[in-house]
Amino acid sequence: MAIDPQSATVAYIDSIGADALAKSAAYTVGNHWLLLWGLLVGIVVAWLIIRSRLLDRVDTRLVRRGPNTRAFVVSVVYFAVAGILSLPWAIYRGWLRETSYGRSSQPFADALLQDLLGIAISALLGGLFFMGVYALIRRAGKRWWVWSGALAIGGISAVLLVSPVVIEPLFNDYKPVPAGPVRDALTGMAEEAGIPAGRIFIYDGSRQSNNFTANVSGVGPYARIAISDIALKGASLEEVRAVTAHEIGHYTLRHVWRSVLLLSLIVMVAFFAADRSYSWVAARMGSRAPLVSPTSLPVIMVMVSILFLLALPVRNGFTRVGEVQADRYSLETARLPDALASALVKAAEYRYPRPGAMQEFLFYSHPSVERRVRMAMDWKAANSVEPAK
Repeated sequence: MAIDPQSATVAYIDSIGADALAKSAAYTVGNHWLLLWGLLVGIVVAWLIIRSRLLDRVDTRLVRRGPNTRAFVVSVVYFAVAGILSLPWAIYRGWLRETSYGRSSQPFADALLQDLLGIAISALLGGLFFMGVYALIRRAGKRWWVWSGALAIGGISAVLLVSPVVIEPLFNDYKPVPAGPVRDALTGMAEEAGIPAGRIFIYDGSRQSNNFTANVSGVGPYARIAISDIALKGASLEEVRAVTAHEIGHYTLRHVWRSVLLLSLIVMVAFFAADRSYSWVAARMGSRAPLVSPTSLPVIMVMVSILFLLALPVRNGFTRVGEVQADRYSLETARLPDALASALVKAAEYRYPRPGAMQEFLFYSHPSVERRVRMAMDWKAANSVEPAK
């Protein structure tokens, strides 16, 4: 029986209910404002660290050490102190607000410990990366920002390579999908796509979030598809298959590498801007540190943060293209448009499904749920797929 894609889409979105849609709209708009407030918090924290002269004192104590050691230690201290100073904001954004909207059931103590662990990891990785950045500033002169792109590609790739093995298991427990109909179905899908069956995992995403989600992480031999236990518990087998096919699409279309290249390009542009306007910004933040000194890091991070926020529409637009491609892959391989639509509707609880065009362009990393469901219904109508029984 022929369907009307528009009517079917409206029915899917309206099935959420008016109250849930209003709550989703408030939550989503609040997330947009968090981007601006987060930037302001970062600027204030950087200014406080500059005013304290803490990094100057650390650098002075290391005056007899080599420049790489000084850059590493100063950078680690900056990221650690900035993380601690920003911790109240991180708790509000990542725990208090999430629990108030019913998006998380994580105990406060667990959230706090994970935030502290995240600060430690960020400080270590940030220290290693900026040790390389300051080496480039010293040795490459005015062209240092060009080489920073290659450094970013190497750094991001290294993190992606080790993250599924070293970092992610610190926050969640990853296990093979247990034996049963779900595992049999997903194993078959993986084999058809040329993905080793051992690359599909279930993880305890409910520890941090009540969101219905799955993801692709890692590269090379450590790449994997991970499905939250929330998705497995709250979805039908066909919904799990549709969502997994979407993630397989990301995997087979190598979207991870495209994201690495885009992020590296943005890093290079951000460092170019920092090189050209560092003195002007540093003077207004009260910093006397020359660019070549690791004590310039607070100013550099403020400039990078501003540019990353300005580049948000570009990053989001790039990501939305990949999401459309992954949705299309799911439709063409799993051929479950209704299951994909009903799974997408679950995401509408925390991502308002009917944003305005400008809101979607600026802030949405995924196409709106309404657009994605409409694509599924258009595909269903064009391919004469009967509704799932």
